[in-house]
Amino acid sequence: MTAFLTGAPGVLRGHPRSGVREPVLFTLLLTALTATVFLGFVSVAPNRLLSGRPVPLWVAAGTGYCGALAAIVGPLVPLCFAPPRQRWAVLTVGLAASWLVATLAALGAAAQALAAGAGPAARVSAGAAFWIMAGCSAFALADGLRRLRAGPVAAAAVALVLGGAIGALAARGTFATLSVVQEYSSRQALFAAALTRHIALVAGAVGLGLVIGLPLGLGASRRPRLQGPLFALLNLLQTVPSIALFGLLIWPLAALARAAPRLAAWGIGGIGPAPAVIALVLYALLPIVRNTVAGLSGVDPAVVDAARGVGLTRAQIFRRVELPLSLPILIAGLRIVIVQTIGLAVVAALIGAGGLGTFVFEGLGQDALDLVLLGALPAIALALAADLGLRAMAALLPQRADR
Repeated sequence: MTAFLTGAPGVLRGHPRSGVREPVLFTLLLTALTATVFLGFVSVAPNRLLSGRPVPLWVAAGTGYCGALAAIVGPLVPLCFAPPRQRWAVLTVGLAASWLVATLAALGAAAQALAAGAGPAARVSAGAAFWIMAGCSAFALADGLRRLRAGPVAAAAVALVLGGAIGALAARGTFATLSVVQEYSSRQALFAAALTRHIALVAGAVGLGLVIGLPLGLGASRRPRLQGPLFALLNLLQTVPSIALFGLLIWPLAALARAAPRLAAWGIGGIGPAPAVIALVLYALLPIVRNTVAGLSGVDPAVVDAARGVGLTRAQIFRRVELPLSLPILIAGLRIVIVQTIGLAVVAALIGAGGLGTFVFEGLGQDALDLVLLGALPAIALALAADLGLRAMAALLPQRADR
């Protein structure tokens, strides 16, 4: 037994003699079981500021949900020992997705049951066991999709189905008594404004980054001698910590606003969205320029020569030949930029730019984890949605080109 758990030769490595054909799934199931037994599934606190006491799954959600989770997770155990087959991968995806939804449903049921017997100021929040179980189910789903060799389009479709199931649970009020939902209920207007500001910051920074970065990448691809100094400068900008860069922009923009009051009237100053957008644009330039150069340099020169031979001008060659052929790489760079900018925009709240980071830093200041989650979870959801959407778009491009 010790050798089996410590990874003796052939164990947990998918070796045929060990019997464990899917070591990743086996490890995730073992981790989730350990967390369920030894950690609290939810935490109950007398108010939003005090620490809560952990409550295990079987006490919080009851035997019904425990049985449902066991019925879903149980069939995953023999799949760890089954030979690689496509049908087993499909079954793993279905069971892992059901596991994630059932875990969320159990969280909502546990919150409702515990909140009914607590005081009006009591808060019920997700515990360590829930986060580990949710993470293990998500990783099991990702592992099943990998073994199924599902493309980005299939992954996006699974994400949409999962989102619909979770949305249906939310519409039924399953999560209404969770502390993070109560934080949202008391700040709905502020949350809507913060989410809108966050999306505006990301859109403005990415848009300006494309306006500046695409011509720089095009020029660098046409003149390779420029690539060395250009990438050295852009790499240097990437090494500056985000908080430091935000801070470095405060003084010059404040001085500029004092010298030109009209700029201050337009909202440009040492704090606010202006320094945030400038910093986000500077961070976005490296992936945009690098992928533009890589995409344009990867176009077959014979194709360009053929287009030139039929009489196309340089602008027509770029628009009709180089740009379409390099579009998958450009979209990959755009995906990196958007995901990176969504995360960095959270930090921009420190200089008064607003956005979802407002809740994150307010929660850190008040030692209120649920307020932190109110800002962090939507930012994570935005990043995942952008990543899956752009991956699916890039996967569909060759099919559209063939048509």
